[in-house]
Amino acid sequence: MKILHTSDWHLGHTLYGYDRTQEQLSMLSQIEEIIKNEQPDAMVLSGDVYHTSQPSAAVQTMFTDAIVAMHRACPEMTIVITAGNHDSSSKHEIFHTPWRELKVHAIGNIDKENPSNHIIEIPGKGWVVAVPYAYQRNIPQGFFEQLLRMVEERNTGSLPVVMMAHATVEGCNFTGHDLTGQKTVGGVDAVEHIYFGTGYDYLALGHIHHAQFIHNTEHRMRYSGTPLAVSFDENYDHSISLVEIDSHGALPRVTEISIVNPRPLVSLPGDYNATWDEAKRLLEDFPSDIPAYIRLNVEVENFLPAGANEEAQSIAASKTCRVCHINTKRQDRERTTGQALTVQELQEIAPIEIAKRYISNVAGSFNEEMEQMFNEALEALQVGSIN
Repeated sequence: MKILHTSDWHLGHTLYGYDRTQEQLSMLSQIEEIIKNEQPDAMVLSGDVYHTSQPSAAVQTMFTDAIVAMHRACPEMTIVITAGNHDSSSKHEIFHTPWRELKVHAIGNIDKENPSNHIIEIPGKGWVVAVPYAYQRNIPQGFFEQLLRMVEERNTGSLPVVMMAHATVEGCNFTGHDLTGQKTVGGVDAVEHIYFGTGYDYLALGHIHHAQFIHNTEHRMRYSGTPLAVSFDENYDHSISLVEIDSHGALPRVTEISIVNPRPLVSLPGDYNATWDEAKRLLEDFPSDIPAYIRLNVEVENFLPAGANEEAQSIAASKTCRVCHINTKRQDRERTTGQALTVQELQEIAPIEIAKRYISNVAGSFNEEMEQMFNEALEALQVGSIN
């Protein structure tokens, strides 16, 4: 079986107020071209289709148009999409029935009563076990093992078995993410790899943006990463994964296929904090014809000079790049969780992360129940503002 593994598209994401539609359309077009060339048996999209649980009509149209185009590029391909922690699980399944006509399976909720709905057969090729993001306490104990046993009973032809999940797994590289506490990324607590049971040939993970295998899993457990950088700290290559599995029990063969961002995210300087004067020189020397987003990394004694943002914008005015943010670090002092956030940082950080920082300063503990209540309140507020 040949599959394309991707995740974390974050459609609708904006960067410091800049619209990224053209970049996202380019990413989707590149994936469509890869599908056309590779003709996979399946594409699995492991969560975080959208950046928010209430995407605009235009963003939803961009997604549906892309899925239809990908189906046309390979009509025999099965597409399996699961909801991530950024997605609305209920909205994810609105078009469940018409999607099936295009061999698209959208799984938004854990179906405890009908676990078979999580199992998709790729006739003559293999099986996909699709599990969306959910709080651990909402997933029945042994649910992954139950699904894998059901597949084992049906898999008389010893065909490959692929499982999907959206989770933080212990031992992965968190680069590009804010690590809350010791094991929590983006509001999702880490689990051990044994949590997902045994019996799959490949576990197609979503949530962590850095493409990687999980150590000590025989290269059977992998994050495809996001095809398009969401923050300046994601300073690594972005791609989707082409996975080939000969039979049940065989080791998967994985090839990374790069996705090119027409407007890359660039930090100046990239590996240290410069003085304000040095940062201005680097911006002045940045090529005029590269349409990048720019973050300036600056070390200051106390504060930036008055009008620093306006000065940076003036330097870049004749260039095709866009100055997004001046990231400051005070000399001889590391930032602490109690330090005030700038307006730009507030715009970039997820609400749940702001709440956790506040709680850690005043109370010290933000448990799973509090996190769920916060997310439920936030979703209700977002729905209310739209209605």
